[in-house]
Parts: sequence; structure tokens; C-alpha cells
Amino acid sequence: MAGTTSTKPLRRCAWCESDPLMLDYHDTEWGVPIRDSRLLWETLMLEGFQAGLSWIIVLRKREAFRKAFAHFDPAKVARFDDKDILRLMADPGIIRARAKIEATIRGAQIYCEMAQRGEHFSDLCWSFTEGKSLRGDGLHVPVSSELSERIARDFKKRGFKFVGPTIVYAWMQAVGIVNDHARHCYRR
Repeated sequence: MAGTTSTKPLRRCAWCESDPLMLDYHDTEWGVPIRDSRLLWETLMLEGFQAGLSWIIVLRKREAFRKAFAHFDPAKVARFDDKDILRLMADPGIIRARAKIEATIRGAQIYCEMAQRGEHFSDLCWSFTEGKSLRGDGLHVPVSSELSERIARDFKKRGFKFVGPTIVYAWMQAVGIVNDHARHCYRR
């Protein structure tokens, strides 16, 4: 018919289509290269909270996490003390896992120590790929890789916690160090 247009629905990665929040996350954030040190660190800390859980749980609580953790300002979080840990353990808006809370505080201290030495977290994160975003094959999405194992070892050596190869790989996908959108996905 003259004057009609045919619009095909956008094809996306299958993992995001069951929840509107996941859909928005997929369409606007996941896999977009992040170069901001603070945001890279925030995302790594949130991925640590995901350990043993589903990402949608963290995503639904992300704004509460930001409020509870001073908008992930590393200088502020690095100064959190036992009183702050108790406050966070009582906050129903976040995942109240003491080890993960303590790991986030220690992660902020490590971030600040790096900055004091003139090291930028972003430079470290992107050094593993020489500043380039890697592209997965779009068919098979691994849960970890040789690279995520190498980055995890580096992070652990620096003192970060909850940074095993699987968490690091999920973080690499989230921050665009690796593009694992499916071949048919319009975001690839």
C-alpha cells in the first residue's frame, strides 16, 4: 500500500527481553565503552555485589546503592568506618552482605591509593586491551576468558575482592571492554 511504512521490531540480545529495566539497561548502557575512572570503579563494585545473585537484583537496587555509598565517590567511601558498615548492614535498599560492603570500602581505598600514586583506574582497566574494545563472536558468550583471568589476577594482587574471572568478565561486558552483543542485536 502506498504511504505505509513497515517497521521491523528491533532485535536484541535474548537475556534482556524479560524485564523493562533490563531492556533499558541493554539499550542504553551495556557494552558502551566507559572511560571514566569513577564509573568504571562503581560498576566493578556493583558487579561484586552481584556475586551469587542475578544482575537484575543489583540493577533494581542501583539507586539505593548510590545513595548508601555516597554516589560511589571513592574518597568518601574510603573513609567509611564501622558505624557506616552497621548503617549499610541495616539498609534494606541494598544487598546487605558484610563481606561485599567491606570489599567496596577497601576497593575505594585502593582506588584512592592508586590516584595518589598518579595511576588512573581507567588507564589500568583499558591497558589490558591497549584502549580498544574487543568484539566477541556474537554467537557464544563465555562466562570468563583468558583476559578476565589476567585482569582478575591483577585486581586481586592490588587487594580488590569479589573480582574473580567471572565477575570481571561480566564487568568487561558492562563497561564495553568487550562487546558481546549477539550477532542479530541492533546494539552490536
